[in-house]
Amino acid sequence: MTFDFFKYQGTGNDFILIDDRNETFPATDQALVERLCHRRFGIGADGLILLRNDPEYDFRMVYFNADGAEGSMCGNGGRCIVRFAHDLGLFASETRFLAVDGEHSAVVTEETISLKMSEVAGIDGHGGLTFLNTGSPHIVQFVDDLESLDVVSEGRSIRYDSRFQPGGTNVNFAQIVDGNTLFVRTYERGVEDETYSCGTGVTAVALVANSQLNMPDPVFIKTLGGNLRVSFNAKAEERFDNIYLIGPAKRVFAGTITV
Repeated sequence: MTFDFFKYQGTGNDFILIDDRNETFPATDQALVERLCHRRFGIGADGLILLRNDPEYDFRMVYFNADGAEGSMCGNGGRCIVRFAHDLGLFASETRFLAVDGEHSAVVTEETISLKMSEVAGIDGHGGLTFLNTGSPHIVQFVDDLESLDVVSEGRSIRYDSRFQPGGTNVNFAQIVDGNTLFVRTYERGVEDETYSCGTGVTAVALVANSQLNMPDPVFIKTLGGNLRVSFNAKAEERFDNIYLIGPAKRVFAGTITV
């Protein structure tokens, strides 16, 4: 089987994008997806995303983690598929699409994708760790020396902690840079490693920073892969709406692969 693929990245979080509007990609073949995402034996990516038709939206996003399993919402992946759909000519500058966590909208400019995220219903404490769901489950922990932190070791221990089973959680470590800027590093479940950036993760960090540190909207985020910002409307009882993840998303290359 031969098919076309496109590689996109959003602040270093990279994805294989496939136009699957004819639904010919074998989406149930987890081993195939994992092999395609492998950085030695495949194309290499943090995840694979299918663009499919939906009768009520411009398109539907189907996201798979690098381990081949279908995943929860991916913020940077969402920004990348919006850029992909725009490159395919599916819309002009504004779009509505369906993902695993429901409807999303986005606005495209030459430099950035502004992706509207799901509303957040609350922030919970778990034995010194802060937990919330921004379309995917996330732990947020503030640290003093993020550059020297062993993100993989520390993140993995929390990701597999019994408190967050059976699904596990993503883990974000954040350091304050100034009054409205944070440096963030993330251990992602499904990738089982640190990624250069995590969209739902930096969204989680920004909301926690507002709740716990009174950091104002918008919050600027520095990641290993580049800069993002998160805007939001804070409501009572640690609820948030009108959340936007804003940053670049770019095509890296395109190709054809036979599997």
